[in-house]
Amino acid sequence: MDTSEAGRRLVDGRFELIAPLGAGGMGTVWRARDIALHREVALKEVRPPDPASEAANPGLSEQMRERAVREARALARLAHPGVVTIHHIVEPAPGTDGHPWIVMELVKGGSLHDRLAEGPMPVADVLRLGLDILSALRAAHAEGVLHRDVKPANVLLRPDGAAVLTDFGIAAVGGATALTSTGVLIGSPEYIAPERARGEEGLAASDLWSLGMMLYVAAEGTHPLRRATSLATVVAVLDDPIPAPVRSGPLGPVLQRLLVRDPAVRPDGAELEALLRAASAASGGAAPAVPPAYGPPPVPVSATPPASDTRPFVPGGGSPYDRTAPVPAAGPRRRRPVLIGALVAVALTGGGVGLVQALPGTGSGSTGTNAKGAATAGATPGAAGRTAGPGTGSSGPQGSPAAAARGSLLTPDNVRTAIEAFKQRTGTTSFVEMTVYEGYVLASIPTAAGAGTYDRYEYRDGQVKRDGPGGTIDEAAPLIDMAGVKWDALPGLLDKARQELGVTKPTSRYVIVEPWLFDGATASMRPYLSDEYGRGGYLYADTQGNVKKVYRS
Repeated sequence: MDTSEAGRRLVDGRFELIAPLGAGGMGTVWRARDIALHREVALKEVRPPDPASEAANPGLSEQMRERAVREARALARLAHPGVVTIHHIVEPAPGTDGHPWIVMELVKGGSLHDRLAEGPMPVADVLRLGLDILSALRAAHAEGVLHRDVKPANVLLRPDGAAVLTDFGIAAVGGATALTSTGVLIGSPEYIAPERARGEEGLAASDLWSLGMMLYVAAEGTHPLRRATSLATVVAVLDDPIPAPVRSGPLGPVLQRLLVRDPAVRPDGAELEALLRAASAASGGAAPAVPPAYGPPPVPVSATPPASDTRPFVPGGGSPYDRTAPVPAAGPRRRRPVLIGALVAVALTGGGVGLVQALPGTGSGSTGTNAKGAATAGATPGAAGRTAGPGTGSSGPQGSPAAAARGSLLTPDNVRTAIEAFKQRTGTTSFVEMTVYEGYVLASIPTAAGAGTYDRYEYRDGQVKRDGPGGTIDEAAPLIDMAGVKWDALPGLLDKARQELGVTKPTSRYVIVEPWLFDGATASMRPYLSDEYGRGGYLYADTQGNVKKVYRS
């Protein structure tokens, strides 16, 4: 092995390794010195897999080499200040056991992951971060490159605060051969887009979901869908409601428009840039320039959609970004069928990169099917036995007067007040699912008695508002009579969750009531707690408050 005059390891006789900067699923990144040009660089060492992994996945070594070359070529195509610069690639000689090295720009300033370990960022800084990374993504998309793993660990921060996107090792490059196994997704479960978890690839909108989730975490200081296990996190990404942002200020409405599970409804890159700039102006910050411009210039728009129009608002028409990865037209959403006997594998590799077995088609809505259509605790029978339902469907005013609960809604009396308000509006207490937060309640309620579809509703400040259509209901899935749930058990469940999960100062608390996929689709209550460090988890209990299992993060 070649060494420098200082006794350090030399790569390709030129790059002197100084110290490791970090490690991930595809290798180690080193701080190094280019002794020919007298400058510091970053070297990514693409390590060969261990013998056990190679034996389980024949050809994995070659696959990793190809990914290294793909990353280098993808980065080389992107001359953009928001994308880390590629200088050189060192490929092993044919027939040797060596492995590739990617020589990159050394970004001095640490990662966004390290910054977020200190707590949430000021909203103005998050908006600047969003514009920087969005600009990088639009440049990549214009070149036919999808990143597929946008997350804090893959964002570096320069000393002046500018953000740089890195680690395109699992990027999808237009015209290239896929390097993933059939039916397997590569990405981080916490930041993967729902459609990618369902096996749908090739959408630029998926990178924008990941960007939105990263901005949510940066501004709010907590991940809204992180669960105790990787599998539970993927299930939450597919189906669980996302709490409305509370710390994000003018960024909040932008996140709510972006973090929707239907990719056709998300703003595209041009519209998202306009939304972020409008939010930045509203926060009093100066949005940074985005060189160069990709697609049409930003269109001034409000950070919130018109209240009277629920259609997706896409200003400015098409762009190279749109043509690179067209977003399919919106279609009816479907609820996830029960995975009876299915093996759903989630294997984390180093650096938080996961291999996620693709799940069947899904959309927003509840999960689970009772094959016999039998009523469970707190649940009404399946579709054949349904008699309750809203009397007006989607008609009626957007807000209905109802009793206003005082204080936190996570109390038995206040939950019952919200349920009664939903009943006044819809004519039923039999819901598909319901999630109770401190300040509001979300519910999925059938559109009519015996209907196979449901609408989404929100209760806040004594008002019930229909948020729009939800999706279709599995005919055999049990609805849950929310009036029959033992809400008096809620305080005890929350106390037990604090004790069992060790969360003494929770920053996030909510309770989901829905059929539980992994227990025969029986009705469940699941209180979730987490603190500012992301520690926590949830309890799995039946609707009478009997705890069956504790899931810790």
